[in-house]
Amino acid sequence: MELLGKPLPRLDAIDKVTGKALYPGDIQMDGQLFMKVMFANRVHAVIKKLDIREAEKYPGVVMVLTAKDVPFNGYGLSGPDQPVLCGPGSKKPYAERVRFIGDQVALVIAENEAIAMKAAGLIKVEYEDLPIVDDPREAIKEGALIIHPDKGNNIISHHQIRRGDVEAAFKQCHVVIEQEYHTPVQEHAFLQPEAGIAYLDKEERITVKIAGQWAHEDQEQIAQALEMPLEKIRVIYPAIGGAFGGREDMSLQIVLALAVKCLADKGIRRPVKTIWSREESMIGHHKRHPYFLKMKWGADSNGKLLAAKIDMIADGGAYTYTSGKVLGNATLLCTGPYEIPNVSVNADAVFTNNLPNGAFRGFGGPQAAFAAESQMNRLAEALKMDPVALRMKNVIHEGSMLSVNSQIPKGVSMAETIETCAKAGGWSEKDGYWQKPVYGATSKPHIRKGIGFACSYKNIGFSFGAPEKCEARVELIGKSEIEEAILYHAGADVGQGAHAAFIQMAAHALDIPVNKVKLVASDTLTSGNSGSASASRMTFMAGNAIKGACELALEKWKNEERPAIGDYVYRPPATTPFDKTDGHCMPNFAYGYVSEVAEVEVDMETGQMTIQRLICADEVGKAINRQQVEGQIEGCLVQAAGYAVLENFIEKNGQVLTRHLSTYLIPTILDIPDKIDSIILENKDPEGPWGARGMSEMPYLPLAPAITAALHDATGVWFNRFPLTAENVYQRLLTD
Repeated sequence: MELLGKPLPRLDAIDKVTGKALYPGDIQMDGQLFMKVMFANRVHAVIKKLDIREAEKYPGVVMVLTAKDVPFNGYGLSGPDQPVLCGPGSKKPYAERVRFIGDQVALVIAENEAIAMKAAGLIKVEYEDLPIVDDPREAIKEGALIIHPDKGNNIISHHQIRRGDVEAAFKQCHVVIEQEYHTPVQEHAFLQPEAGIAYLDKEERITVKIAGQWAHEDQEQIAQALEMPLEKIRVIYPAIGGAFGGREDMSLQIVLALAVKCLADKGIRRPVKTIWSREESMIGHHKRHPYFLKMKWGADSNGKLLAAKIDMIADGGAYTYTSGKVLGNATLLCTGPYEIPNVSVNADAVFTNNLPNGAFRGFGGPQAAFAAESQMNRLAEALKMDPVALRMKNVIHEGSMLSVNSQIPKGVSMAETIETCAKAGGWSEKDGYWQKPVYGATSKPHIRKGIGFACSYKNIGFSFGAPEKCEARVELIGKSEIEEAILYHAGADVGQGAHAAFIQMAAHALDIPVNKVKLVASDTLTSGNSGSASASRMTFMAGNAIKGACELALEKWKNEERPAIGDYVYRPPATTPFDKTDGHCMPNFAYGYVSEVAEVEVDMETGQMTIQRLICADEVGKAINRQQVEGQIEGCLVQAAGYAVLENFIEKNGQVLTRHLSTYLIPTILDIPDKIDSIILENKDPEGPWGARGMSEMPYLPLAPAITAALHDATGVWFNRFPLTAENVYQRLLTD
């Protein structure tokens, strides 16, 4: 039964539009208490004294918790460098310090939200302010204040690549382009701010219902912080109102579980619930890393790239989070999808007193692609070449060597996405000569139009030696024929439609109708470790795990086992970390490829720009559900357009000046591009399930440089930073 590629409706669609689906904030339980998190709202300080007595005495308050109540006061995906609660009394060194405004200081558990909020205001904190470090470029200078004294310096992670002889190669170049680029902070702005509820289940397990991206990782971090056995912690994901990387790190998971534990220790067995406001969400979870990039690229007179030298600094904020992994991706992708024989990259992620920065859709790729593709467009102009022609001359292909001196995995179709996208955008090609469509003046002298091109590639799965696996179980029930197939899988559906894809893949593998497959999902008690819903990995990894589990179950079914159960753990080809000397490694086991055309219109008198059309060609290997793939492309482009044009997250001296959606503007229905053309290419990946690749991050990467290229085409002015708000565009037009 051929089910792959069919535009099957999403299983949760009706429940979500009718309100039947329960998000964490919707869940109510009898006897529940409400927890209020008290934030530091101090940029950098030592807590000298914390007085909770008045809060504890306030009528309706059940308990107030501080750092001394946390068994192991540290957590973090890359190591426990962040206190669960900041303040005196814990064993963690320097836990009495707050390092950004969103550090959590105390928890007030009360009969209702109003009481909890009032009591939190009664907590008295005596701070000793410390100097603030809010610029990563200053933070790495000699003599800079060390934000984490136990680490010795402010460098979170350093990567470097050395390939060939860059300086000698530059001497052979006909054209050399040197530029500096800056990419901004971005807020995830997911539909539901952080919320959750925790309670003791019938088996005395601390159970946390919350929105996240990796249930088993949440479980492990809760167990570590509470110093409890893993099996005593259960994490369940109900409906998730968006994530985009913003729910990969902890927010409320540990503190909810801590509240239930401490209450139970006092003989109080009541659920605890909390919901953050939008403002609390804005300061309480990590953001997209801002990057500072210095680029020097050179090519010969025929347009062949000879050398690239790159220095980049990422602002990691107050704690490590996933800065090292994000930096790794940017280090690889900052030379674009091109063969460059001589490469030098120095990359640092740096601690500051800004909000922590971490995973966000694209995972370092958008920052790197903006600089790399801007360089390519500038080189094309300097060489008097068409930008598509320059790319086709240098693009990676089957067997190409990457900057890290390893061969790219098979299934490379970068050139096909470039060619397909360019022709859809109006480029013509004859005998290798490319010609772009001509835009410019309009009937109104102050309105100009332009067209731009950019491309990129994106890893699928965890990179640089990170352990990677995905587990699935399939149980077949029936007598002579399969009456029901129960699929157990922990993978999170964060809005991308993963659960529908799981069922579709299982039904296809078992050759049964979709309505015979029942999914038990996102529960650490019922499923093995799926890994994270990130890194464009879930379809690829879950698909392989589900396929393997179905095949095992079918084999047992044929052998008359009833029920027939297949347990399968999929492990992809191994990757390796950067070598510390020259960066050589096998960074990833699979990639996706993407190219984009942007058509814009700009008012030269005001700087106001509108995106009239976007064309996005994505190599997805195999579209499991074509409709969902198109939805991911369109949604990703709108979010990326917000990043490029509209969203202006402002931090000053460690304070956030845009704490609300009234001051931090995200795209609405009136801001989306006038037209989006999604082009789906299906050249199978050799390792992917039925050839499928992950794709939901890819459209993000090249959009900003495609837009700035279109702006340049319209105005003759280059833009090395964004967001491209009307004010910023107008100021740049004035100064050019």
